[in-house]
Amino acid sequence: MLSFRELFEKVTGHLPFPYQERLAEPDSPRVFVNVPTGVGKTASAFFSWLWRRRFAPDPVRSQTPRRLVYCLPMRVLVEQTQDRIADWVNRLGLTDEIGVHVLMGGEEGGDWDLYPERDLALIGTQDMLLSRALNRGYGMSRYRWPMEYGLLNNDCLWVLDEVQLMGNGLATTTQLQAFREKLGTLGPAHTIWMSATLDRDWLRTVDFDPEDNSETIELSQEDSKRVRNVIRAPKPLRMARATSDQTKELAAEILKAHRLASRTIVILNTVRRAVDLYDQLKQRKPDAAVSLLHSRFRPPDRKRLVEEMLQAPGPAGSIIISTQVIEAGVDVSASVMFTELAPWASLVQRFGRCNRAGEDQNASVFWIDWPSENEKSARPYELQELQQSRKILLQCGDVGPASLPCIKMPFAHRHVIRRKDIIELFDTTPDLAGYDIDVSRFIRENSELDVQVFWRDFKTDTPPDDALTPNRNESCSAPIGEVRELLKKRPAWFWDGLEERWQRADAARLYPGLALMLRATDGAYTRTEGWNPKSKQSVSDLSEKRPENDGMGRDGLSERTWMTLAAHTNQVVKQAERIVVGLPISQTLQTALIEGGRWHDAGKAHQVFQDSMRRKEADNSPPGLLAKCPHHFRHQRRGFRHELASGVLALMNGRNDLVAYLAASHHGKVRLSIRSLPNEERPIDPSRRFARGVQEGDLIPEADLGDNVKVPATAIRLDYMDLGGSAELGASWLARMLGLRDRPDLGPFRLALLESIIKAADERASGAGSK
Repeated sequence: MLSFRELFEKVTGHLPFPYQERLAEPDSPRVFVNVPTGVGKTASAFFSWLWRRRFAPDPVRSQTPRRLVYCLPMRVLVEQTQDRIADWVNRLGLTDEIGVHVLMGGEEGGDWDLYPERDLALIGTQDMLLSRALNRGYGMSRYRWPMEYGLLNNDCLWVLDEVQLMGNGLATTTQLQAFREKLGTLGPAHTIWMSATLDRDWLRTVDFDPEDNSETIELSQEDSKRVRNVIRAPKPLRMARATSDQTKELAAEILKAHRLASRTIVILNTVRRAVDLYDQLKQRKPDAAVSLLHSRFRPPDRKRLVEEMLQAPGPAGSIIISTQVIEAGVDVSASVMFTELAPWASLVQRFGRCNRAGEDQNASVFWIDWPSENEKSARPYELQELQQSRKILLQCGDVGPASLPCIKMPFAHRHVIRRKDIIELFDTTPDLAGYDIDVSRFIRENSELDVQVFWRDFKTDTPPDDALTPNRNESCSAPIGEVRELLKKRPAWFWDGLEERWQRADAARLYPGLALMLRATDGAYTRTEGWNPKSKQSVSDLSEKRPENDGMGRDGLSERTWMTLAAHTNQVVKQAERIVVGLPISQTLQTALIEGGRWHDAGKAHQVFQDSMRRKEADNSPPGLLAKCPHHFRHQRRGFRHELASGVLALMNGRNDLVAYLAASHHGKVRLSIRSLPNEERPIDPSRRFARGVQEGDLIPEADLGDNVKVPATAIRLDYMDLGGSAELGASWLARMLGLRDRPDLGPFRLALLESIIKAADERASGAGSK
């Protein structure tokens, strides 16, 4: 057992600030941290969680969430935060006990969600994290949405860094905290909001009052003494002669102000203006190294650029052209800074990237005025925000922390998620037209919505059927508006999990987070400029062999070595029992969860599934009912889902609704409702009900589920599909499952976590995961 001070000093080599020690003490589920840039907000959040979770007295540990969810508003420098936290964990020798994982952009790999019982630091962007917390995870299989939704709303501490940059997402974070408190969670669920310009009133929403059960932490007088150089750092301010549209003149002014052996940072508000200025500087061939940084690079290129940016400048110095991405979480300092006019809170963050340590007595900051005072020039910000900032800047002679005026800026919440929305989002079934509830307005302003794009090297008019889905290293963010324009000239494709094939993308049906495949020969990207729809250069194909594309008819977890149904079920139950040890789950719910694991594959006794198991290599197969086979297969009945049969069998054999739900939902494809799909094989008798490849009257033979649990031979009844249910079988499936979702002792968050535990146990028993 270490004190917080001892832990902090052991890892960092210096004592914590008093405000950092105070952050490790509060018991409030809501904490606001309002401290200047450059005084260790990241370290304060991480070490306060780590100490309380691993080194504090037992009562404190048990009340500290096991998952730290560190949310940044921009994706570019998430890796920098990950590297720092991973280094701290490594110094303590805890890499085998505390996972460190990143969530941003594209189809995410990793197996963090297979270990609900593990302590974890999860670092990501608000797009990836908030979309998952709303059960509509961007850039991931829709069938895994509930799994990460459950893990990110239970037993977790959310840390929101640089909240002034979150836009619409800020109200969503406060509402989610309020919903977790009102709807209930398994384990504690707390939130910390951090910023150098935090105003408590920004956090006030319809269900969240920042005055209730909340605590604000700011620098004390002792803190201020220790960071005197940072607070009193001189940063004289001048207006640049060139405006933001005068690219040539601005480039000349930057080169004139740049100093040898030092770093100059230029921050512009749009990627397009940043790219244009970068091109202009490169044409002038300055001696200083010039680099471009924004949010629209593939991860390997972005990592290379960040590493170059953080290196000490050479004799000629370096010039970094960046967008807003450099505002959040970047530990980099410049002697000279140019910044385009921006909202005041953003400008304060930008000023913090100049002369951070206060050691440069010749530092200077230039602000770039707009060419004309109109809505178009203000984008992506609001005209009124920039007008307010301009008035303040015209009265400032220095923008060091001690010189900044205390300005109370309004924060308008344009889209606030309500309780009705969060309840409806629990259901992941698309509507009959294939659409989902759009959550993008609750995550970011519409002008900043992105899709993910990746490239494949083929030259035909249609992609090959075996074209691979993207890995994290090859996905690049691209604005929806620019991609819509691109689709008028060049084709793109997306993976349709229902039809299980690549479909031509329609500009009218793009949505945030969608992964789009482009042909490598069609360009639209360069290593030095990132996403660039004007580029015709061929793009490298970075694909790597990955699991087969997910689809309604795929069951990759069943393609393993031979294993009987009883043996696999026993392994799943064993894994579930391991997971729940020590988790804050009541004995009643644990019993239902273990029983759900016992019944989760009962439907594999169905003849359709068993025929698929033995279609090849039958001579080598073990006797009895099988759950796994070593070959690839497709079911003879299109879209057959064994887990639907599992849930129905559980109900028909006297198990309760929760057990049936957990048995049916473990693949994320059968949850609140039972619905037939358009492309299913129909029964010969048109009066027979059918759904997901299961037909009324299908006879399931007697099955051994292990541990002396036997399922008698059962003829499947699908009366549960009927609105209102039936007199014989009782309430419909939908009514039963909605009852679970709305039960006071369950609710959407708890129910999703139980669901995710069953799925994790099944995948681990099937050989997935690495630890």
